[in-house]
Amino acid sequence: MIFIKRILVILILFISIVLITAYFMPKEYSVEREITINKPADSIFKYVRSLKNQNEFSIWANMDPKMKVHYRGIDGMIGSVCSWESDVKEVGVGEQEITKITENRRLDFALRFKKPLDDTAVGFMSTEPISENQTKVKWGISGTIPYPTNIMLPLLRMDQMIGNDLQKGLENLKDKMEKK
Repeated sequence: MIFIKRILVILILFISIVLITAYFMPKEYSVEREITINKPADSIFKYVRSLKNQNEFSIWANMDPKMKVHYRGIDGMIGSVCSWESDVKEVGVGEQEITKITENRRLDFALRFKKPLDDTAVGFMSTEPISENQTKVKWGISGTIPYPTNIMLPLLRMDQMIGNDLQKGLENLKDKMEKK
């Protein structure tokens, strides 16, 4: 009986420590990557604002050739949506909606994931001219992990996990744009 009480006390202490630690840990993440592309900013922006084009260089869209993709609205305009369904866990089910456009500079979007996790995030792609024929392109995603699951944030290593995929997508974009 004493053994069971001790185990119970240890378990309660452990859970309390985890919950208290989670309370003080960050709940938000933000990941950005950038690349320089040898093309004018306006031509790159015109290409990346299209959700259909984004599926050509996105690492996630290329993980599942059988992925079902649907588009709503006028592609490349505020309110246009790309939704996807995949049995591949890393791709899952969700949608991306263009929420704001700063012409030839920045594209903001909402990400709504339904499977394997029900979650939301925001993202952006921006173009910044370096010279007449060179452009810095940034791609970023940020979100919030709710309490108490935010205790897992350091273990998830979001910067590495998402960042590697963003970087590969930017490299794919660079290859596509510089071959045009």
